[in-house]
Amino acid sequence: MKHVVMPLFSIIALFSCNRQNKAIVDPAYVDSLIRNYTLSETAKTNKGDLDFWERRMDSSPDNYVIGPKYAAALSQRFRLYGNIRDLIKADSLMQQSNLDNKGKEDGILYTLANFATLQHHFYMAKEYTQKAIAAGDNVYGGKMASFDATFELGQYDIAGRIIKSIKPNNTYPYFFRRSKFEHVDGSLDTSIAYMLKAVAKAEGNKYLQQSALSNAADLYVHAGDLSKSYDLYRKSIGVDAADFHSIMGIGWIALVHDKNDSLATKIFEFARLHLSSPDPYLKLMHVAEQKGDSTQQKKWAEAFVAMATQSVYGAMYNKYLIEIYTGILNNPQKAVKIAQTEMENRLTSQTSAWYAWSLLKNNEKDKAFSIYKQFISGRPLEGLELYYMGKLMQSLHKSYTAQEFFKAAYKNRYDLSPAQAIDLEMNLE
Repeated sequence: MKHVVMPLFSIIALFSCNRQNKAIVDPAYVDSLIRNYTLSETAKTNKGDLDFWERRMDSSPDNYVIGPKYAAALSQRFRLYGNIRDLIKADSLMQQSNLDNKGKEDGILYTLANFATLQHHFYMAKEYTQKAIAAGDNVYGGKMASFDATFELGQYDIAGRIIKSIKPNNTYPYFFRRSKFEHVDGSLDTSIAYMLKAVAKAEGNKYLQQSALSNAADLYVHAGDLSKSYDLYRKSIGVDAADFHSIMGIGWIALVHDKNDSLATKIFEFARLHLSSPDPYLKLMHVAEQKGDSTQQKKWAEAFVAMATQSVYGAMYNKYLIEIYTGILNNPQKAVKIAQTEMENRLTSQTSAWYAWSLLKNNEKDKAFSIYKQFISGRPLEGLELYYMGKLMQSLHKSYTAQEFFKAAYKNRYDLSPAQAIDLEMNLE
């Protein structure tokens, strides 16, 4: 584990002080945001683009230019509102364009690689990237795409060598990816610094600016500095109001730091009105969890599962399905099957930890420990996976190792669900 462990008494003292901290999220800001919400400029422009290219598509369906333009508008709407069918349609349009161009246009192939990654088809993304590199001469773009493919597949040594070899190394694409690499490599402060450099390089592009701002805010959540996270989420929303990732990020701070479940509910219900993804259901499940309302928690969990297990989503929500099936819905056998699929899709220390945790919950303790020794021990993990492995070590009566995992997980405690955070605190006492 690439984590510095603080003394136990410092952790308990820090947790006790945190309880006395003032609330971070301003209810007046949230009320104003919801009350005054209108279609953002980005959303208006996107709607105009969609209408225009859809009409052109109806009149000239075989045009080489219209398909990619329409696909670009659809993929942007997916990023705004999370409707997976927009992404699937965009992917289909680009597939047709690739056929029309006989697989010789590297730009189309890079787009297909990106769409495959968004759908968690990581091996497919790598194949498209290799074809794009062979079809064109964009060395810089090829290295960026190669980093993306190897990184998502968990081939971190290769991804690290690629990102460190890229020149020029002072661009938005470089800083954004370098941040991702430093995060998984366990250097969170460095990761934040690179993401903030990406913000500075966005140069007026709202989408790029918001992506970097909201990602930097997420990183501050991992670091436990929720005041800075809140400021960055607000700054991203200020760029353009159609940033539901940041809006729900603020809701999470209201829930796990401020313990204001009514304000968190207001935010997540607002997001649910506008988003077409399962994400708000997951957040509302955690609100009910914090309130100790198991009936409501199960209701929202079932709503999330009903949507996230639709075939159109593929493996996109497997991490959360595993958490739910090993938790409130108590079906660890399903969790084991999903985790096995994830390991086949991308073999990383994180997916291996999900599998080991699922096996533990399914009373396959020895097998879980075998997976730990083979794929997890000594490799970097994030908060949730650190917590899982702490519970595994605890079940094996390896108290010292369990405490090491729990102490490391505490530094990422705001990544945990309310019940997990409480359990973590109890295990640190």
